[in-house]
Order: sequence, then structure tokens, then C-alpha cells
Amino acid sequence: MDLQELFSLSGKVALITGASKGIGLGIAEAFAAAGAKVIISSRKQEALDHEAAALRQKGYEVQGIACNVGDIGSLPKLIEGTIEKYGQLDILVNNAASNPVFGPVHETDVSAFDKIMDVNVKAPFELMKLAFPYLRASSGAAVINVSSVGGLSPEPGLGIYSVSKAALISLSKVFAKEWGDQKIRVNTICPGLIKTKFSEALWSNEKIMQHMMRTLAIKRAGSSEEIAAMALFLATDASAYTTGAVFTADGGFTI
Repeated sequence: MDLQELFSLSGKVALITGASKGIGLGIAEAFAAAGAKVIISSRKQEALDHEAAALRQKGYEVQGIACNVGDIGSLPKLIEGTIEKYGQLDILVNNAASNPVFGPVHETDVSAFDKIMDVNVKAPFELMKLAFPYLRASSGAAVINVSSVGGLSPEPGLGIYSVSKAALISLSKVFAKEWGDQKIRVNTICPGLIKTKFSEALWSNEKIMQHMMRTLAIKRAGSSEEIAAMALFLATDASAYTTGAVFTADGGFTI
């Protein structure tokens, strides 16, 4: 068994949303280090250009394409831009997420509900559809949807976000079942508390952290690199017989 070949992404092209920082950027670096050509996407081109340049200085092939995935009409251009740059698409990582509210679910207004669903559910749905012709043509296609442990068990204060992440888990399973005969694998990662800017409202709150430390088997927050390592497994031939699976990386939070 050649482990280096098994975990290689040489010759593959990956598109990663929400990738100018945090988990998405960590995944981008891991994929590029494994030999993939990587398109990183987020809302601001300036941030993408900065991060892509930093990764290219390490010898990696990375380009940025700005896209607000909450604007469903802009998604075709993201796929088209990827194909224009590299001519193929083998791996799609739906990592972009939104949670504009924190508090009781009954205080969440419908505009916040819609924004959460647009980014967290509708965008992955539409991107998977748009990517389908290119994934089908790939010799080793993989989709990785980044959900959350909140999608498995709702978190107080994160009500509709948790609902959206549960929907993403179900959506992944539907696509995995329907796309199996097309040789396209679809899997889900459910991170727990990962120390990123996105989760700062949690890890910067002393009361919440005290509660989390009582709950976690591994008494610390996770890192983007730890999620990236799991994503690399799911993107490569190392997981060739794995689809429709839901992987937690949560320090034992869901035990």
C-alpha cells in the first residue's frame, strides 16, 4: 500500500467556499500540499488574493474567485470561473456558512432565517447541481459538506443555524445515494468547537467555555488544521469506499 499515493490529490482541481480564513483556508492549504490545484472563494477578492498569494509563495497552485454564495444567481459564475482557470472540477467543498443571530429561536426574524438557509443550505444544493457535469467527468470526484455538531444536536442560541446544518447533513445523504452510480462521493464533516473567527462568540465567552470544557472529552477547542486533515481523507482515494457518511470532529462533544 502506497500511502503517499493514497492521500495524493495530484492532477485534481478543488473548489472551496468560505475559504479566505478559518476552516476553509485550512482545507485549501491541505489540498494544495497534497498536489491539488485549488480555487478558494469568499465574498472579498482582496482577502482571497492575499491568502492565495501567501499559499503560492509556499509553492502551491491556488487562485481566488470572489462570490457571495448567499446570492444564488452568482453561483454559476463561480463554477464557470473555476472551469475557465483549470478546465476541470474534481472536488467541491461547501464550507461557507452564515449565522447572523445568537439567542432564543423565538426571537429570530424571518430575514435572518432566510439568510441562514440561503448560505447554509441553498448554496450547497445549487453548487452541487452546477458542479455535477464536471464531477461526473472526473475519475475521482468528491463533495465535502461542512456541517456542524449543531446539526446533530441543536445548540442553545444557535437554533436556526442548527436547523440549517441538520438540513445540510440530510442533503448530503440524498446526493450521496443518488450519485453513487455516477462515482461521485458525498460526505459530511461536523466540526465541534473550532477556534476560528466564525466561532469567536463561543470561545471568547468564558461562561460558554466553562460549560464546553465540562462536556468535552478532549479539554480544548479544535483547530482548522484538524478539520483539514479529515477533509483531505474524504477528498482522496483513501476514502474511496466512503459516501453518505457523517464524521464528527468535536473533541468528544457528541459522545
